[in-house]
Amino acid sequence: MPEDETERERSRPRLPLPLPSNVIKLQSTDLREKLRIVEALLFAAAEPLDEQALARHFNEGEDVKALLEELQGLYAGRGVNLVRVAGKWAFRTAEDLSFLLEKQTVEQRRLSRAALETLAIIAYHQPVTRAEIEEIRGVSTSKGTIDVLLETDWIKMRGRRRAPGRPVTYGTTEAFLSHFGFDSIQDLPGLNELKGAGLLDSNLPPGFSMPNPDDAPDLREDEEPLEDEPLEAEPLGEGDDEAEGGDEPR
Repeated sequence: MPEDETERERSRPRLPLPLPSNVIKLQSTDLREKLRIVEALLFAAAEPLDEQALARHFNEGEDVKALLEELQGLYAGRGVNLVRVAGKWAFRTAEDLSFLLEKQTVEQRRLSRAALETLAIIAYHQPVTRAEIEEIRGVSTSKGTIDVLLETDWIKMRGRRRAPGRPVTYGTTEAFLSHFGFDSIQDLPGLNELKGAGLLDSNLPPGFSMPNPDDAPDLREDEEPLEDEPLEAEPLGEGDDEAEGGDEPR
């Protein structure tokens, strides 16, 4: 090739070669810095953070949800995952590695069968009163059972039913969603899932259906707010006692 043609070839601008299919395009410096900020905030937080709390650390209009989803993808497959629980975001140990940490966790008090049944009824039927819980279970519910669930902060007193006696209505809390890993109350297992897990009889009566759980904080039409004065203890059912597990057939 003549010398002048060689010089022209060298001076000609070179176009960038396309990246191989197995190579991901590197993130921009600006994006990496934003991801580092979100990562640091979530790591240092004592509790899960929502998108609004994270958005305060960025300029107005920043797409925080997109940053979270990007960071969630980066942590997928690692020992720690970024998950969304109760509408908020937090780092959690990967589910398939939880067995490695069993010896390092604090053993929590086991709930009785009565408490578990009561918790399930409140979760699916909220807002619900104690008398309504007893009607569904078919036994008188011990006041101690309700007290235990209140102490765990998994249920709360919502209001009072607009009915004779104005009984207290109960519902689940954000702590309930966080503990069981639900993003919203609609993530509770449905009819087919409960059947598959063996928690429901496959031969259910005709017309049987699952309630549609709803934990909206607004009071219903048949509810009124709790008063500021201390609540009086609800009357105990017949054969009921103060100890958890003291349920009696109705």
